Amino acid sequence: MQHYHFSHLHLEQQEKPYRFPCPAKLNLFLYINAKRQDGYHELQTLFQFLDFGDWLEINVREDSEICLTPALPTLKDEDNLIYRAAKLLQQKTNCALGANLALDKILPMGSGLGGGSSNAATTLLALNQLWNTQLTIEQLAKLGLMLGADVPIFIHGHAAFAEGIGEKITYCTPEEKWYVVLKPDVSISTASVFADPNLTRNTPKKSLEQLLSQKYENDCEKVVLNHYPEVEEILHRLLQYAPARLTGTGACVFAEFNDEESAQTAFQALPKNYFGFIAQGLNISPLHNMLAKIS
Repeated sequence: MQHYHFSHLHLEQQEKPYRFPCPAKLNLFLYINAKRQDGYHELQTLFQFLDFGDWLEINVREDSEICLTPALPTLKDEDNLIYRAAKLLQQKTNCALGANLALDKILPMGSGLGGGSSNAATTLLALNQLWNTQLTIEQLAKLGLMLGADVPIFIHGHAAFAEGIGEKITYCTPEEKWYVVLKPDVSISTASVFADPNLTRNTPKKSLEQLLSQKYENDCEKVVLNHYPEVEEILHRLLQYAPARLTGTGACVFAEFNDEESAQTAFQALPKNYFGFIAQGLNISPLHNMLAKIS
């Protein structure tokens, strides 16, 4: 499987069509505090972006058609988050313009890196600018929430601490470390992890200050390792080099390093039969940096 090493996105203004980054995210920690009566879980988690991800190329159309390529054989356009995001913005703003949208898909599905949510957020933010529909970040985040729980994080574009069921967001600035990220060849259902009877659901809530000063952990990790020996194997390999853990509900695991050179050394020594890459953590989304340059 191809490995990607993508140290920095080149975000200078480009000729039309524009190529917009859809960055990955990591959950640097994830704690499950309680299960509510409505079935949702209360949690505390810390999101940070990576300088690695998909790309979305956009050409504005003068008619109102939304055309998405490449077509995914397993997914109708109407069910694709990118298509749904474009149609939602079009309908909410009565925009008469359309768009040709071409996705360069690099992040694997079911990785826990937020690829689909990031694609949807990039669609909303980029088209809001290209169509001149002039919605605020808050208005776009509300639209994003209709598409998925993690979409608003990518729309806000700032590293954030999330609480409640993910809707209470506090911007923060964790250290921007370097990461080696690996994905075993398994796909993990988030719903199945949260339904597992062995999931820890009573981690005490703490302040952000407390959580940032203690060792980061992920309450979902034990459940995932119990069911997926492939994830456990990769995690043990990474732990030989640096602190490492699961992101979100998986399947990706990551190890953190203080500099690129250390990350490179570990990455080169690891087996090459996994999807993997090196990236730096970013507290400001590379998408927001690019949008500022083309405004």
